[in-house]
Formats: sequence, C-alpha cells, structure tokens
Amino acid sequence: MDFGLKGKVAIVTAASKGLGFASAMGLAQEGCDLAICSRDEAAIKQAAEAIRAATGQQVLAVQADVTNQADLDHFISATMEYYGGVDILVSNTGGPPAGLFMDFDDAAWQGAFDSLLMPAVRLSRAVIPSMRARGGGRILYVTSGAVKQPIPNLILSNSLRAAVTGMMKTLSAQVGPWGITVNAVAPGRVATDRVESLDSLTAQQSGKSVEAIRNDWAHRIPAGRYGDPEEFANVIVFLASKAASYMNGSTIMVDGGLINTLL
Repeated sequence: MDFGLKGKVAIVTAASKGLGFASAMGLAQEGCDLAICSRDEAAIKQAAEAIRAATGQQVLAVQADVTNQADLDHFISATMEYYGGVDILVSNTGGPPAGLFMDFDDAAWQGAFDSLLMPAVRLSRAVIPSMRARGGGRILYVTSGAVKQPIPNLILSNSLRAAVTGMMKTLSAQVGPWGITVNAVAPGRVATDRVESLDSLTAQQSGKSVEAIRNDWAHRIPAGRYGDPEEFANVIVFLASKAASYMNGSTIMVDGGLINTLL
C-alpha cells in the first residue's frame, strides 16, 4: 500500500530511542525526510546515522531539550531552514517521575507541565502555519493508555497527558478545515526503557522480581505480551499517511487490548 509519504517532511521529538526512534524509522522507511531531536547529542546523531543507513532518507539531527523554549526554537528554525517546511509532527516526550500525590511539590507539578503539555503546545504552534501553507498536515501526540484509564503511581503523567488530550480534541476542530488532522496515539505496555524502569520500580515497591511484574502485566493483556516499538510505529505511519485523511480528533490505543473501556 502506498501511504503517500514519499517526500514528506516529518519532525519527531525524543527520537534517540524507544517509541520516538521507532516512529522516526517507520516514517523514513515510507519515504519521509526527518528532523529529529533529543537532549543527548551523541545519541541523536547515532540514531540519525542508523536511520540514514537503513533508509537512505535525509535526517536532520539536532540536540534539543523540548522543555527548553530556546532549544525548541532552535530546533524548529533549523528544520524550517533545512527543509523549507513541515508536513508531519510527532510530538513525543519522556514521562515524569512516578509517585503518589503527596510525593510531589509545586516544582514537580511545574516540571510535568513543562515536559508534557508545553512541548506539545509550542511544537504545534510552530508547525501549523507551515502545514496550512502546504495544503495540510498531520499532528500526532504520543500520550499514554493513562488517558483512558489512569495508571497507579503515575499522578503527574495521568494529569498532564489528559491535558494534552483535551488540547488535541479542541485543536483538531480548529485546524481541520485547513487539511490538518490532529490525533493522539496512546501506547500501553510497549517494551521501552520507560516501561522497563516502571516495572523495576513496581518490583522494588512490591518485593517481587521484575520478571514476575512483567508476567503479571502480560497476563492482563489480551495479546498476552508487551508490544514492540515497531508495532507502535506502524500506527504512527498510518495516521501520518493519506490513508488516514478522515481520522481527526481521536485517541488511538496501541495496547494489545489492555485498557478495558468502550471509548
């Protein structure tokens, strides 16, 4: 199937590993040129080399912390200068610390706000004019299954990813007439460093082994296993494509059936 992505320009943030890297690789495999960033300069350059070697696509790699306004401005301006515009945004960020409500002071809440909501706001504001000028585009926010069913011990993530979802739904109606679709993609237990760290924390708190924690989760998932980052990336690629032109304002779960909700 031709997804119509050849020659498109895609921004993917936090793309040095995990879901961000898999999403960037998937888009490049379908013919997208990329602008990717990470806080770790060595890691993002290594990721760019791997994607170039595997796909032959152009990859602009920039060291940038998306919680830092100056870094983000630099990343966007470098992308616009290099490519002349943007067609696809995959807004991906790392998760805030795990913990209970009483564990966190105002600074922790501000940090979650700055790391989860504001990058999505600033990135979207930066790319929408270019997408509108180019006749349309795709904005995708990587959120979490927590937006459907809050996850214990993740009070910060549960709260701020829900805020991103509210923004997504509202923004989708505003930019839809310009040919821009806005959706969220919510992973469940996908095998990434983030999920591994959460499993390790749960193991420490419960006195169980990490293997036991993983087995407990696997038994709750109808698919019977954790997902692969590439399986998540496949959904990103579809939503970025012309095949998903009538999908707008939705949260798509990629969780093997873990979240047991109707909507």
